[in-house]
Amino acid sequence: MTTPLPRPQPHEAARVTARAAELLEVLWGRASTAPVSASQLRVLFILEHNEGINLRTLADALGSTPPSTSRLCDRLQAVGFVERKTPAANRRELELHLSRHGRAFLTGLRLRRESALQSVLEQMPAAQRTSLLSGLEAFCAAAAAQIHEDGEPAARTA
Repeated sequence: MTTPLPRPQPHEAARVTARAAELLEVLWGRASTAPVSASQLRVLFILEHNEGINLRTLADALGSTPPSTSRLCDRLQAVGFVERKTPAANRRELELHLSRHGRAFLTGLRLRRESALQSVLEQMPAAQRTSLLSGLEAFCAAAAAQIHEDGEPAARTA
């Protein structure tokens, strides 16, 4: 008869998850996000999942002001990642859209990040990778539910 493994307490799981997130930042730092900053990247992720939102909604999702958010979008538009469109129904409103170039950038970034992660995961035993996958799927579901409860637009952070 095998002895069941002790269940980690939420504070211990939070500590280890925070450490993992820090290491992910280091690994992901190797997969350059140039020519965009971390704030601009967050804009791209939000637009990817909330196509056509307006500036005020984006600013709220970022916890920022519309003028600051507009400047972020100006820079993203200048590099060809964001498009501003005026809907026919309301000419005073501007919709924000991820451009084809912006989508391609996010696809490339995700591929670079996954490659960096894959090299680490290959060093782990298969059983631990399976456990990690199961735990991360549960974490993602819980985090997404909490984000949606807080009323924020879905913002997958890749």
